[in-house]
Amino acid sequence: MKYIPDLLHGRSATALTAAYLCIAAASAVAVDLAVASTIGVAGGWTPTRLVGDWLLVAGSGGLLYGAVTHHRQRAETARRNLETSNQQIQVLSRVFRHNVRNDLNVIRGYTDLLADRIDDERSRECLETVRETTDDIVEISEKLRVIEDASPERPDGRVDLVAAVHEALDVVDADGAALTVETPSEAWIRADDTVEFPIREVFENAVTHNDGATRRVTATIRENGTTTCLEVIDNGPGIPPDEREVLQAEEETPLSHASSIGLWLVKWMCETQGGTVRFDATDDGTTVRLRFESASPPATPTR
Repeated sequence: MKYIPDLLHGRSATALTAAYLCIAAASAVAVDLAVASTIGVAGGWTPTRLVGDWLLVAGSGGLLYGAVTHHRQRAETARRNLETSNQQIQVLSRVFRHNVRNDLNVIRGYTDLLADRIDDERSRECLETVRETTDDIVEISEKLRVIEDASPERPDGRVDLVAAVHEALDVVDADGAALTVETPSEAWIRADDTVEFPIREVFENAVTHNDGATRRVTATIRENGTTTCLEVIDNGPGIPPDEREVLQAEEETPLSHASSIGLWLVKWMCETQGGTVRFDATDDGTTVRLRFESASPPATPTR
């Protein structure tokens, strides 16, 4: 059985108004007849009363037509603006990822040539700064590609979170860091393969951005009925309070912004998977909790 919103969706303002006029006019006549019959007033239903009821129905029908038309126009304008914004974002993303990255590769190439010809230590330090900055921008372009390629639709597949964590740890450069992983043998969640990107980003932040003398990272997976949580704790410098506020407010302003796109990547990608993310930072480090919808393990094929 269809619900009323399903029946009204996509109907024109004219069709909705016509249906309303028919139903309202018939209802007005039925109500007048019922009232006249109940109170026993002879001639309670007169042409004058009927004309008054229909004028009221016609007036309210006109208001309905105007309201629906205005709403549809605003919705259409919003849809066109959204499509234009999406196109602009896609173009800017492609230009940044391709054109800007090619230019950065040229800069890196000339930086390497200059490094072989310069003996001055101060000049070498400047060139190294140029190289590191260039590498950072190239890394940002790769993260933009992940966001651009992610599907806005909620995934209907399943992923073993335990396997995803170990795959992320294999990619992250954890040289010198003390890693502790506590997980069950498997933990299936409702997600697709792109869930590995926020997981990898969390570990990269915990390991590579940790300036402690002894870098410690603990990863734990806990299942709690309908949800499965990945908790990553590190002893690094933590996330600055202003950046946490930006992520919680889900909005950047000229006076308050997150310096790393990686944190946004974690938040967006988790929410795309139907999950949530929480950042808790203290003077002793940062705790990141990624929570996903649990899924049943795939059926074992029978012989």
